[in-house]
Amino acid sequence: MSARADVGVVGLAVMGSNLARNLARHGHTVALYNRSPEKTRALVAEHGDEGEFVPSESLEDFVASLTTPRVVISMVQAGAGTDAVVDAVADLLEPGDMVVDGGNALFGDTIRRTQALAARKLHFVGAGVSGGEEGALNGPSIMVGGSEAAYETLGPIVESIAAQVDGTPCAAHLGTDGAGHFVKMVHNGIEYADMQLIGEAYDLLRHVVGLSPAEIADVFREWNTGELDSFLIEITAEVLAHVDGATGQPFADVVLDEAGMKGTGTWTVQTALSLGTPVSGIAEAVFARALSSHRETRDAVQAAFGVSSGSATPVPDDVPGFVEAVRRALYASKIVSYAQGFDMLSAGAAEHGWDLDMGTIARIWRGGCIIRARFLDRITDAYREHPGLVSLLTAPVFHEALDGAGDAWRDVVAAAVRAGVPVPGFSAALAAFDGARRDRLPAALVQGQRDLFGAHTYRRVDREGSFHVLWGEDRREVRA
Repeated sequence: MSARADVGVVGLAVMGSNLARNLARHGHTVALYNRSPEKTRALVAEHGDEGEFVPSESLEDFVASLTTPRVVISMVQAGAGTDAVVDAVADLLEPGDMVVDGGNALFGDTIRRTQALAARKLHFVGAGVSGGEEGALNGPSIMVGGSEAAYETLGPIVESIAAQVDGTPCAAHLGTDGAGHFVKMVHNGIEYADMQLIGEAYDLLRHVVGLSPAEIADVFREWNTGELDSFLIEITAEVLAHVDGATGQPFADVVLDEAGMKGTGTWTVQTALSLGTPVSGIAEAVFARALSSHRETRDAVQAAFGVSSGSATPVPDDVPGFVEAVRRALYASKIVSYAQGFDMLSAGAAEHGWDLDMGTIARIWRGGCIIRARFLDRITDAYREHPGLVSLLTAPVFHEALDGAGDAWRDVVAAAVRAGVPVPGFSAALAAFDGARRDRLPAALVQGQRDLFGAHTYRRVDREGSFHVLWGEDRREVRA
């Protein structure tokens, strides 16, 4: 087979097929391979007129159809599936060729694969691709990790198919080895937090205010014209306005209230724990999904204590005022969750030696990805205007928003508690904000406890060094 394709895609499920079509639509000749050849044939039969495809039914023919240096994009399931594809493809490549993992891989696996292929003089690139099926086809956000040399070849390809905002592609080289997949993981964690906060806002409007799903859809449409303008707010309004065709009931009322997870939110929380970085908003969103799926526990508790819906709570006297308070609380909580996510990006960069540019990350999240929002323009500007920014919370634009939300935020959380409507995301964000503002935290007492039961030592406010109290003796303080 003559080599004429400039990029190849392995794995032609929906994401892989859509990415291949996107590449073809942008003038690339795309080699295709899938373990089940039926999917390859179906793609060519249904979409072969969208560009130039070179289908193959064996990996050997697939690799032979690629011009050098070969660029192979793997779009298969993370974990063992990716390892199998990478190993099989690598055996057929030559020094200087490249394998790109476009799946949701754990960044530690990407680091491992990068090292393994580098020993064979092959490039390995971990590319986080965000935007779901629609983004893969029409323009995703692409977060690329790998060597600069690899990006010289790959960059023009991914930038040609990425979403465009203000004429700028939502794709960038972010750092070496696992940097791209790390950033994608944190993106997904922030996405969890964003969705949880929106869900809590809906719950408050539905079960404290008493609005119908259709009325709440109108509220969200209004919110989408202001500082909360985002893809997630937009689609939330669509979901709430939808009526189930079979029953005539609001769609939100016929869907089982058990939310699924595919793992990236859990990875984010686990990694944050290992980095010692608090991401309480993301963690609460992950735990809220877990709680929703523990039906046996929920049923047992409801049987023992009765069912709580919040509907017995008196409707606030000032409904428009409460709705506005929920909006402010949602925006303030969103700021805190994103600030925690960017703090985690900084911690990960320090741990793994990546020079992550926070402004660039915010910029490429503005289009294509699930969390795309007007809000990200403000984050991009904040990092550009204040390169040494320690926390997004202190950027003037967010400082002003948090200052303006204070009373409303507290009122909303208090109203939720009184109504028995759980708002772990709102509460966690407010607690994180309050904790950061306190001049003295009870951690001092915790340190005393740790020193008494485990001789873990403590530091003092008035002099340098570590100390220990001889609790079991005369309680003298000694230097540790």
